Amino acid sequence: MRSMTRFAIATVGAVLLSTMVLTPSALAAGNGSNGNGHQGNTDGFSFGVIGDVPYGDAEIQAFPSYIQDLNAHKELSFVAHVGDIKNGSSQCTDQYFEAIKKNFDSFTAPLVYTPGDNEWTDCHRTNNGAYDPLERLARVREIFFPKPGVTLGSPMQVRSQAKEGFPENVSFRKHEVAFATVNIPGSNNSMLPWTGLGQTQPTATQLIEVQQRTQADIQELKDTFRKARNNGDRAVVVMTQADMFDPTIAAPSQVDFGAFKPLVQTLIEESNSFGGPVYLINGDSHVYHQDHPLAAGSAWLSFYGQPTAAKNLTRVTVDGSNNAKDWLKVTINPEDAATVVSFDRIPFTHPAS
Repeated sequence: MRSMTRFAIATVGAVLLSTMVLTPSALAAGNGSNGNGHQGNTDGFSFGVIGDVPYGDAEIQAFPSYIQDLNAHKELSFVAHVGDIKNGSSQCTDQYFEAIKKNFDSFTAPLVYTPGDNEWTDCHRTNNGAYDPLERLARVREIFFPKPGVTLGSPMQVRSQAKEGFPENVSFRKHEVAFATVNIPGSNNSMLPWTGLGQTQPTATQLIEVQQRTQADIQELKDTFRKARNNGDRAVVVMTQADMFDPTIAAPSQVDFGAFKPLVQTLIEESNSFGGPVYLINGDSHVYHQDHPLAAGSAWLSFYGQPTAAKNLTRVTVDGSNNAKDWLKVTINPEDAATVVSFDRIPFTHPAS
């Protein structure tokens, strides 16, 4: 579902003018620099990415084996889950969240997780349990971020926005690559009306949440890019749930995507200011895809009203839902390699479908 009013978009846009100043990212000893300068280590390393999984009973049963597959790759520095730990038509219960958290705890590498729309934004739906989405988001934060600034799986220290109320927004640095994970969900950045609760327009509390979270996302991005520039980092990697450039939508509308505009604008501005390679990794649309959605000539530039391109931004969508037959291995190559980053889709040993 993608639906919202132009008035609501304008309302959110109007309140996104103020900014916050956040502190730079940090890593646990042995996992990166302290953020105060060059690490001096440009060796290659790899990490894994999954998203939009598990979807449905078969994948729920298979999910532990997926984790075992990733655990078998001891070379992975960490694993990221880019949101949607359930499908969009199942219950958003505490019991389900706690079961997935138990799965997450079995990762032997650090696990970086950002929430998707299916585990909070869309929980107003009747078949999801008709929950208040903001109550579900608070519960997701309680269950999946019990120690802000420390990852799930094998503990790794990250810089968190917990003090600002957004423990899911984290940043860190490894081998002169800056990472940021920000809570940008599908369902138009959580602007779709809560129809399961009888709403036909975004509520006042919904608008406030979107405004505050989007502002925090923007500041997390700005801080990450600023530190990357100051440190002379080789690349920036941003991970989110939402596909703000869904290639499966032939004629995108403002009512479906308009609330992403300030985030897209920030990505353009910061990518150009950084100058080096920028990688945006997301889920949401479920089909592996790699493109340059903000390069000159892209229809997304005019859609989002952006006069300036960002040719150095590469977007990668991971397989998910019915296509969750593999995980994405991302390799940051050594400094003398021809390309900074390589992507490989690694099949699961026992896929659910």
